[in-house]
Amino acid sequence: MISKTSAGLADAVSDIRDGSTVMIGGFGRAGQPVELIDALIAQGATDLTVINNNAGNGDTGIAALIGAGRVRKVICSFPRQTDSYIFDAKYRAGEIELELVPQGNLAERIRAAGAGIGGFYTPTGVGTLVAEGKETRTIDGREYLLELPLRADVALISAFKADRWGNLVYRKTARNFGPLMAAAAATTIVQVDEVVELGDLDPETVVTPGIFVDRVVPLGERPWLAAGEFVGAEKVA
Repeated sequence: MISKTSAGLADAVSDIRDGSTVMIGGFGRAGQPVELIDALIAQGATDLTVINNNAGNGDTGIAALIGAGRVRKVICSFPRQTDSYIFDAKYRAGEIELELVPQGNLAERIRAAGAGIGGFYTPTGVGTLVAEGKETRTIDGREYLLELPLRADVALISAFKADRWGNLVYRKTARNFGPLMAAAAATTIVQVDEVVELGDLDPETVVTPGIFVDRVVPLGERPWLAAGEFVGAEKVA
């Protein structure tokens, strides 16, 4: 019987190695797999390259991973927000590398990896620092840059529900980069609120097919979330 349900968070991340490239879903806090990140911190893997939309908020999730000294390089679109003080301090001290990628390019580079595309041409970044060292081509009189796929050893993402085969549905904007990253990583690990029986998910609502998912960790009830806090993009009643 196929079941991709893991025994727990620690078990799910136990084989992530030092030096791995790890995609982490989320747009800020929305859709960020904080519990999986906490398990990765406890597991101890270091010298990581993290691919995410931003470089962490406050002192939880990705920011905590960076603060623990586990991240060698960040590939992202928005490294600095008002509460990105952990990344900011590390970067100013020369303790972490940054590859800045325009958001549309970031999404398309991840998608290209999952789709088996060798690269794509885009006008975004032409004439800026983003273009340094990249192949250019003129198409119909306009200059384009060649951007290459972004692949990962592991993707850590968050979804709303899964079945034991790993089919996933998401909650509104908490979906963000999750489906793209699931297809672009060698191993995809997903935390979900609930694992349901086969057939309970409407096939028309399944966004990520189970073929892209390797491990599912059900979180169940999370009583520490107080009224007014956010789960994904929705506020707890």
